[in-house]
Amino acid sequence: MVKSVKQIVIVGGGTAGWLAAAIIAAQHKSYAAEGIRVTLVEASDIPTIGVGEGTWPTMRNTLQQIGLKERDFFEKCHAVFKQGGKFVNWVKGDGDFYYHPFTVPLGYGRIDLAPYVADISEYAQETNFQHHICEAGLAPRTLAEGEYQAQCNYAYHLDAGAFAELLKRHCIDTLGVQHKIATLEHCTLDATGNISGLLFRDEPTPFTADLYIDCTGLASLLLGKALQVPFNSMDHLLFNDRALAMQVPYPSPDSPVACHTIATAQNAGWIWDIGLTHRRGVGHVYASKFLSDDEAEHNLRRYIGPAADGLTARKISYQSGYREKFWANNCVAIGMSAGFVEPLEATAIMLVELSARFVAENLPADTADMPLVAKRFNQQMGYRWQRIIDFLKLHYMLTKRPEPYWQAHLDPSTMPQSLVEDLQLWRSRGPTTQDFQGPLELFPAASYQYVMYGMGFKPDFSQRPYLYNQSQQAAQILRKNQQLTQQMLGALPTHRQYIEQWLRQAHA
Repeated sequence: MVKSVKQIVIVGGGTAGWLAAAIIAAQHKSYAAEGIRVTLVEASDIPTIGVGEGTWPTMRNTLQQIGLKERDFFEKCHAVFKQGGKFVNWVKGDGDFYYHPFTVPLGYGRIDLAPYVADISEYAQETNFQHHICEAGLAPRTLAEGEYQAQCNYAYHLDAGAFAELLKRHCIDTLGVQHKIATLEHCTLDATGNISGLLFRDEPTPFTADLYIDCTGLASLLLGKALQVPFNSMDHLLFNDRALAMQVPYPSPDSPVACHTIATAQNAGWIWDIGLTHRRGVGHVYASKFLSDDEAEHNLRRYIGPAADGLTARKISYQSGYREKFWANNCVAIGMSAGFVEPLEATAIMLVELSARFVAENLPADTADMPLVAKRFNQQMGYRWQRIIDFLKLHYMLTKRPEPYWQAHLDPSTMPQSLVEDLQLWRSRGPTTQDFQGPLELFPAASYQYVMYGMGFKPDFSQRPYLYNQSQQAAQILRKNQQLTQQMLGALPTHRQYIEQWLRQAHA
């Protein structure tokens, strides 16, 4: 029997659940009279992992679309600006570093400046002012600019637990999301394989909906457990399977706050370092096949230094990969229930945004349309997951580090074929926008350029001289970048200074 899709239930809270609820409810709130109803059910006894504190620039639009003020978000989530990632010791381990900034190179889409840069590993600083802004610890805008505006592209670092609480209050108080505290015990299925109801502890009557959204994290209680959708492991490509995390206090209240994520390579993994206004989030991602938990904790404490004394490391185990399908029958998985990979490029929260927005904008009018919508969702998300795997693996394939962990990444059998083919083409020219499939791509050509060139991969441009005869134009753009860099270094305030002054304005 064909039914209208009016009742949506999200199982699981945390960042994934509440962000999905906010995006869907904000899209449909003007149609509340027609009966679109979003209910979020969470178990009070299940803690959220809450270590993912990095976002993408997409979050700026998301916060605006769900109706949050940027200043409120900063105040309540201890948020700061994130202008990209700094990768330290990934090439040789001798102090080398490069940036993957969020602002594209000057001239992007018209000219690849790489052939005209003397040292290819300095590509980011020669073609983009944001490298220098991050190194100087500056904010991406001045106090004269308004909310969500900036001279530099930016995302955020945030306190994941505080963010989930802010979203929760906004969903319930403003967006009309129904909230239910209950522990899921069983999913009932009908003869067609659809979820027909949810049985909660101490509740004899099943809870029913037209669309079920699984935000139960790694447990994947609906899509994985109830509907038995298989998991595609990617641990043959990405070796890391564990993380240790600490919340590190600043030495003083006025300590500088980094305006970028710092990822520092170790002997068998890497350490993230994320600054918030009140603390740092620092953690070690590693491969248990190459490093014991004790060795990883030693690496982490050595990196943090005396500030780690008295702190306890939280251990997280995971398997890299994603479900064979993300939408099966009348159930769609969003967040870690759909898949998970290491947080090297902060894809987790971005995928929640992307998935929830698809559901919000393509919500089937009735159950007859659901298989078609699910098919398109699965095609798009499957491609995106494959490309995420490709881009993460790229960070490991160009290393010159000697340790067994890093050398294992150079084994051709651990490389995605699609990435091997890309690199073969890029041996004689750099990545271009034509290499990527438009709206489905998450990482544009610029991102590949920053990582490849930053790690010293230099195509033999002489093989295609007809592509690289723009020396005069390139020289003008490189000079312009130097001018812009000096202007911004002189005009932009320090990161912490900006945030404190900006937040004080709200109370003036």
